[in-house]
Amino acid sequence: MPQPLNYLKETASQTAGPYVHIGLIPAMAGFDIFEKNFSNVLVTPNTKGERITLEGKVLDGSGSPLRDVLLEIWQANAAGRYNHPADRSAGALEQEFRGWGRGGSDFDTGLVTFETIKPGAIIDKAGRKCAPHINVWIVARGINIGLNTRLYFSDEEAANAADPVLNLVEPPVRRKTLIATRSERGGKAVYSFTINLQGAEETVFFDV
Repeated sequence: MPQPLNYLKETASQTAGPYVHIGLIPAMAGFDIFEKNFSNVLVTPNTKGERITLEGKVLDGSGSPLRDVLLEIWQANAAGRYNHPADRSAGALEQEFRGWGRGGSDFDTGLVTFETIKPGAIIDKAGRKCAPHINVWIVARGINIGLNTRLYFSDEEAANAADPVLNLVEPPVRRKTLIATRSERGGKAVYSFTINLQGAEETVFFDV
């Protein structure tokens, strides 16, 4: 006679989407259900640091942009400090900078944008100086587990060359997949990036 299971069976896996807009950025899906919506704007008029626009696309294996992708970013402020109690670095805490943002891709173009500031260099737990960077989490339909990566800045060549995380990436040619390119638009700095999920130019992802 079969014996009852004394443990729960594993449920079927589920990809992250397309409900991500409704549940995480409902305003993009036309819903006003949260008292406070977290958006792609990380700054206030009083935030210290250089204002930048961060914009890019996530491409699938065919090179086509995903139009239902969601990105979350978190970063240090201009002084190199995260807005988190676990960060005990010497940089000053910035009350006018949340340091965390959430944005979805445009349904027509696939473009994702953030309004933020350029982060300062941080000191990691091992006491090493790290190049300015932005941490990125990616979820979309077809992705079972969110992907983690980083964006570094093209105008920080010396800092990038000494960054302990970038130097772990082998072969070195793959490090360019983590670099956001700077341009100027209307007198404001714009950093453009492309995240490739597959293919010869696949972005480096981190197991965190």
